[in-house]
Amino acid sequence: MKIQLVRLLVAGLAFWGINVPAATLYVNLNSTNPVPPYTDWSIAATNIQAAVDAANTGDTVLVTNGVYATGGRKWFDSGTNRVTLTNAVTLQSVNGPAVTLIVGSQVVGTGMALTNAVRCVGIGNNAVLSGFTLTNGEAGTGNYPMGGGVAYIYGSGGGVVSNCLLIGNLATNSTGGGAYGVRLINCQITGNYAADGGGADNSTLYNCVLSGNSAQFGGGIYGGTANNCLIVSNVAINTGTGARGGGAYGAALSDCTVAANSSGQQGGGVDESHTVQNCLIYYNSASFGPNINGGGIFTNCCTTPLPTGGRSNFTNAPLFVNLAAGDFHLQANSPCINSGYNAYTTATHDLDGNPRITGGTVDIGAYEYQTPTSVISYAWLQQYGLPTDGSADNADPDGDGMNNYKEWIAGTDPTDPASILKMLVPASTNNPPGLVVSWQSVSDRTYYLQRSADLSAQPAFFTIQSNITGQMDTTSFTDTNAVGLGPYFYRVGVQ
Repeated sequence: MKIQLVRLLVAGLAFWGINVPAATLYVNLNSTNPVPPYTDWSIAATNIQAAVDAANTGDTVLVTNGVYATGGRKWFDSGTNRVTLTNAVTLQSVNGPAVTLIVGSQVVGTGMALTNAVRCVGIGNNAVLSGFTLTNGEAGTGNYPMGGGVAYIYGSGGGVVSNCLLIGNLATNSTGGGAYGVRLINCQITGNYAADGGGADNSTLYNCVLSGNSAQFGGGIYGGTANNCLIVSNVAINTGTGARGGGAYGAALSDCTVAANSSGQQGGGVDESHTVQNCLIYYNSASFGPNINGGGIFTNCCTTPLPTGGRSNFTNAPLFVNLAAGDFHLQANSPCINSGYNAYTTATHDLDGNPRITGGTVDIGAYEYQTPTSVISYAWLQQYGLPTDGSADNADPDGDGMNNYKEWIAGTDPTDPASILKMLVPASTNNPPGLVVSWQSVSDRTYYLQRSADLSAQPAFFTIQSNITGQMDTTSFTDTNAVGLGPYFYRVGVQ
């Protein structure tokens, strides 16, 4: 290991510090000569915790194939963990989750019996766990009785769990059967159980698949956020005191497919969600609200019935490739193609790893159709009986001077020549002083307004207001800076 001396100058005084480069430590279940600090395969630790304890902040611990099912460590009162990551290290498998398992221990019973339960991993702030199967874990007792597979246990924020399988873990009397309070990236979360949040609770999920998880509230996830995720075949179990949110309860979702989930009572797909954007929520079941139930703001979603107060949603069947076989990719004529809103999408790739936006506009759901023939929303085209093969994109069937692409952007009716985005004559006002600028509008678009005092200037127009929520028929904005003789020229656009 190379150690560097670093000279620091602070307020005219010189100090010398030691800069220790990050190290790599090794773990091999079958190592015959484990010698701390385990910095070579020939002296690898046989126990993951031993190597983690020897690691410093910034170090990497590499683990080769094996079933790691012994040992245990508590962190304060978090319950027992098979592995406890208390510092910012990276714990990574060599060959992936199929051959590298961290196995907890489940117990029969409740209450004090759970003191013998062992969670798979307790993870702290800035730690990274990558490439493991976490299975048979159970959250115990104490101040952190959450997360049977992995749980955030200390620090100012949860750790990162990537490329892991979380299978068959429990949080019997608490939340987050698979995971609690962490960031999950490219993970599969299957067959976990909790009182709330069978798959995950209070977590942030990216590009994850959640299936076959169960809980009373939030069979798949409870709270937190999910982005670009497939949430299928999870169950909210009716324990006699209610069941809500087979797929998700109280969560914020974007670019997700939520299908074939069920609830014993309410919200088979999602229940009491916050913001739900670019999501496909279909073919779920419940006694009340089979797809959606409770609160939430839905925008650019495919679901039925139409969400109350939402924007740019539609109820058309999504046309999966093969629902019965569990293939939730989109058919070539799916209304979900090009029907999302790009600003809601942060991912560059879909759940398959393919480019996330291929037709100019993001698709709804977790999978992007890769060869669209039109650049217009298929749902919009189908609404007006227009072909989706691209032949109608530049046509102007109503002769109003706006082709179908422009009509789609504006949210106007391509079959009605009177339905256009049009500025109306401004009106002066004295309370407050200025001009009331109005335009013909629709209620599911957001507008920006620009003004110019000199059309020969470059640029001639500048934005005076953005994020103006459209109203049915007419939208108005009072320009209080338009005082005096002018001149004032205006134009409006769709965001």
